[in-house]
Amino acid sequence: MKKGSLLALLPILVFLLVFIGSGIVFHDFYAMPAVVGFLIALVVAFFQNPKRTFAQKLEDVTRNMGDENVMVMCLVFILAGAFSGSVQAAGGVDSTVNFGLSILPPSVAVAGLFVIGCFISTAMGTSVGTIAALAPIAVGISEKTGITGALCLGAVVSGAMFGDNLSMISDTTIAATRTQGCEMKDKFRENIKLVFPAAVITLILYLVLASGSDFQVTEDLSYNLFEILPYVVVLVGALAGMNVFAVLVLGTVLSLVVGVSTGNILWKDIFTVMFQGPDGKGGIQGMYDITVISIVVAGIIGLVKANGGIDWILSGIRRHVHTKKGAQLGIAALSSLVDISTANNTVAIVMAGPIAKDISGEFGISPRRTAALLDIFTSVWQGLIPYGAQLLYACSGAAALALTPVELLPYLFYPILMGVSTVLFILLDGAFHRKRTEKRK
Repeated sequence: MKKGSLLALLPILVFLLVFIGSGIVFHDFYAMPAVVGFLIALVVAFFQNPKRTFAQKLEDVTRNMGDENVMVMCLVFILAGAFSGSVQAAGGVDSTVNFGLSILPPSVAVAGLFVIGCFISTAMGTSVGTIAALAPIAVGISEKTGITGALCLGAVVSGAMFGDNLSMISDTTIAATRTQGCEMKDKFRENIKLVFPAAVITLILYLVLASGSDFQVTEDLSYNLFEILPYVVVLVGALAGMNVFAVLVLGTVLSLVVGVSTGNILWKDIFTVMFQGPDGKGGIQGMYDITVISIVVAGIIGLVKANGGIDWILSGIRRHVHTKKGAQLGIAALSSLVDISTANNTVAIVMAGPIAKDISGEFGISPRRTAALLDIFTSVWQGLIPYGAQLLYACSGAAALALTPVELLPYLFYPILMGVSTVLFILLDGAFHRKRTEKRK
């Protein structure tokens, strides 16, 4: 096992200091665009390790930028943007918000966002696609009900992370099960057992926090079920097992058909709304920042990995593992640290998977438990880090609320509780096992 180098993590530290520091100093986390912070970190990474040539470093950067997972993620961003822009222009967002508010009491709206987010993300297998679809609805509910925008958007992100972790077609599930050599259905059963309590408590919290609202919706809540159809088709198609790309393309085409049929979209504007949405700020254009950030971050990680940064994290955890519980907590810490370092839960699982398999084999942890731990804790942090794709896109997709990722943190109940629930299961696992044994006797 290579010991690696702590100094190799310097680019990540530089980004955090520059990005978070500028937000604190200027009281505005948009004072420095995240992509600028990452470019500074990339330059720092290039100056490290003078023993290697610039050409070698560039090769590491471009190879990691062109990684299949990175490119798939970027394509999902683009397709999600096209769907989001088209369905908004077609009137789907307004009709869906009004329909929901018409049949649900205002106190249930936030909890409804969480539940809907859980279903959509589980069906589509992508948290980003879910956020793209629901962030505008969260804006609408906030504006029409008076419920704080951060709470509404927090419910969307929480629901999105539920499915990102559990979906059978999620790239994180595929990566986790492939690296551990177990079946997806076995991982799902183990996974749902660990996180189900967190989902229930989260639902209760959203119900309680929104229950005290005494406002009255006085605006027109008219809706057209035909305009809601694209959302329904996307959800049903994903549940039927359609590929996420096919689902988003179908949803986009159907949104354009609905928009043109209802007169909400003119024929000459069908390509424009896909590109920039109805307000000129969304659609594919709204995905530019997050797509570029994903590619630049991948390049940084290529150099961090080549310089031994990831090896340093992995070897440090390996040295402190001594028991079965400790091994599980070690795998949790391993996946957490790598995700915090990479800001990409799929990449983190691919990196951490092989060493996690070695640890689980040595301490007798089942492959399905290891796969679940990898997926859970990368999802925990992916739903919490302010520089991750999920929070960055949630804020950009709900630009009307003018929120920063940090402002969402107090309302991201599910990612936090998901981690707490799983840690408690690990710590109490022996006690549960003894009770089951005693009952059998």
